[in-house]
Amino acid sequence: MSDFNGRAGGREAAAHQVLTRCPVCGDDLRIVRLECPACGSALQGNFTLGRLARLTREQLQFVEVFIRCRGKIKDVEEELGISYPTVVARLNEVVQAMGFEVRQEDADLAVRRQHILDELAAGTLSAADAASRLRAL
Repeated sequence: MSDFNGRAGGREAAAHQVLTRCPVCGDDLRIVRLECPACGSALQGNFTLGRLARLTREQLQFVEVFIRCRGKIKDVEEELGISYPTVVARLNEVVQAMGFEVRQEDADLAVRRQHILDELAAGTLSAADAASRLRAL
């Protein structure tokens, strides 16, 4: 049995990850009560968790990898075993989920840039030609 503070038999209950979406309708949930576990003080109101709370579990895992790789897309590619365009697409999904605008021309530019770099790596394009094409983007 738990008391009104969510403590089971006077002990602290295990903390669970906060739900951000209503399991019934899918709308955003709001936090209405915050409590200090040390002294029992509580605040009631209408609190949000911020933009990161809008992300799905998979998007948060991607963000963790992206940060761990310090934003180096090549390292994210290697760690997740996915292609450059897939990394860019997932990053764009995260940006949109957080409520920011993703301009299509930015996404297209990233794909074109990677295509040029792939041609350079494959030896089908000289360094001078690759540099010229990259500058023209």
